Amino acid sequence: MSSTRTKENEASLPLGNGQIAARLDEVAELLESLDENPFRVRAYRVAANCIRNLHEPVHAILQREGRAGLTCLHGIGDVLARAIEHLALTGRLNVLDQLHGLIQPEQLLATVPGIGPELAARIRQQFQIDSLEQLEQAAYDGRLARVPGMGTKRLQAVRDTLAGRLRRRPHLPLHSPHRCGQPPIEELLEVDQSYREKAAAGQLRQIAPRRFNPKGEAWLPVLRMRRGNRRYTSLYSNTAQAHKLGTTHDWVVIYWKEDEREGQVTVVTSGSGPLKGQRVVRGREAECEEFYQHQATRNAGPNGYT
Repeated sequence: MSSTRTKENEASLPLGNGQIAARLDEVAELLESLDENPFRVRAYRVAANCIRNLHEPVHAILQREGRAGLTCLHGIGDVLARAIEHLALTGRLNVLDQLHGLIQPEQLLATVPGIGPELAARIRQQFQIDSLEQLEQAAYDGRLARVPGMGTKRLQAVRDTLAGRLRRRPHLPLHSPHRCGQPPIEELLEVDQSYREKAAAGQLRQIAPRRFNPKGEAWLPVLRMRRGNRRYTSLYSNTAQAHKLGTTHDWVVIYWKEDEREGQVTVVTSGSGPLKGQRVVRGREAECEEFYQHQATRNAGPNGYT
């Protein structure tokens, strides 16, 4: 680890729950790329989800109860508790450092079904590809299709595998949205509307995403805003599925944070059913339908006419 990275870690210690969860998710992704024991992969993902949804910081639990306070949490045993304690207080996770040192670019590419060691080395040399994000871009921009032996079916298998590995892990609540304290539907739809209006008007700062952006162009608008104690960051979805379906300027990913709790949702335009044409929060469609019904009733006149 570079001295710059070390100084950054020291300046932000102890780590917040979101940072800890992100590191645990990264371990799970790397273990999965090496076809490690799926139970071990799942253990890190369960731990990440648990930490992400805690109602208080990990370092507060450690200060009050010590490591034993972590072992009482869902899916966290003594080994993971020890690793999480070290990560929270030092910014270092030994298993992650080991995985980073273990996996060379050619090895990482070779973990993708359809790409063996020889093909991985050829891709690396020919296209200077060092990451799975860059490999995914090559799978869609035509470069990978030019590699001898990369037929249509194999190319699609590579795309499907990368879509699964590189998708952002959803910040799933451990309980229902209301008990978990997720933002209300009305507020999420307001943030979504504000983002899309300002993006269309060219009023937002644009960033250059790593995926599906071979020229490194800054095209993705980003909006940061606050509503009460909640902070929001919104941007259009830049996933393989969004590009495939042509919804990169429809699907809006909203990240939220309140104190030490955080999560994400995706807002889309419904294409069918009673909410067709309406903006809905995925996974909370019933709440959206109730919101729109209430809105229609509120906007109706005394005789039921709008």
